[in-house]
Amino acid sequence: MRTEQTMIALILSIAEKDERIRAVMMNGSRVNSNVKKDRYQDYDIVYYVHELNSFLADHSWVNAFGERIIMQMPDAMSLFPSDWPGFSYLMQFADGNRIDLTLLPVEEIKNQSKFDSLSVVLLDKDKKLPHLPKPNESDYITKKPTPEEFMDCQNEFWWVATYVAKGLKRSELPYAKSMIEGPVRSMLVLMLDWYIGSKHLFKVNTGKDGKWLERYLDKKVWGKFVSTYSTGDYQDIWRGLYAMCSLFEDLCEVVANKLEYPLFSDHKKVLDYLKRLEKQ
Repeated sequence: MRTEQTMIALILSIAEKDERIRAVMMNGSRVNSNVKKDRYQDYDIVYYVHELNSFLADHSWVNAFGERIIMQMPDAMSLFPSDWPGFSYLMQFADGNRIDLTLLPVEEIKNQSKFDSLSVVLLDKDKKLPHLPKPNESDYITKKPTPEEFMDCQNEFWWVATYVAKGLKRSELPYAKSMIEGPVRSMLVLMLDWYIGSKHLFKVNTGKDGKWLERYLDKKVWGKFVSTYSTGDYQDIWRGLYAMCSLFEDLCEVVANKLEYPLFSDHKKVLDYLKRLEKQ
C-alpha cells in the first residue's frame, strides 16, 4: 500500500505538471488531528482548475493516480443527477488507497464565502485561496438544538414509528426495515448527539451518522443502543422498535432536563398504539 507521503506527492505532482490545475486543497479526516490515522482513510482532494470541460472530455487522465478496482463519477450518473458546477471522481485503488477527487472551476474560489473548517491548502499557484485557520472540527461540532428542533425530533420519531408498526402488521418487511433504519434511527442518533452534546457543553463531534458515539456513551447506554438493531425477523423488529422507543424516552428526558426544554406530550399515546397494533 502506498504511504501517505507517496500519495500526497503524487497528488501534487499531477497538479504541478498540469497548467490547468491552479490550486489543491485537502479536506476531511486526514487533516483532523483528533482522528487516529489508519489505512482506511480517504484522500479528500479538491483541484481548482481552468477549462473544466477539457478534463471531462477524456477521463483517462485520472489513470495517472494508479490502478483502480472501481471508480464512480456521481456527476455523470443518470441515477444521481447533479447540477452543481464541479465534477467528482471517487477512486478505489488496488493497493487499498482511495481518493475522492473534486474538480472545481477556479472561479468558484471567489464564490465560496466559507471553506470547510477541516481544510488545508496544499498548492496555490496564483495565490488566490485565502489564508485558512488551522484545521479544526468547528463545522462538525454537535450544535445545541432550539426548543423547536428538540420538539420536532420527538414528533418525527414517534410519528414514523407508527409506519414501522403498520409495515410489520402488513408483512411488508422492506418497508418496515426502511422506516426503522431510516427516519426513526436518524432521530434516535440525533437525540443521542444532543444527549452527548449536553454533557460536554456542545463541544464534541460524534462523527458522520454517529460513527463515534461509542466514544462518548457509557457502556449501559451503548448497550441499549446496540440492542435496537434487529434482524429480518418480524418479531425481532418489534423488539428492536420497543428498544428504540425505550432508549429514546430516556434520552429525551435527560436532554429536556439539561436544557430546560418541554417534552413531547403524546409519546405515551403512541407507545400504547404500537402495543395495541402488535396484538391485533
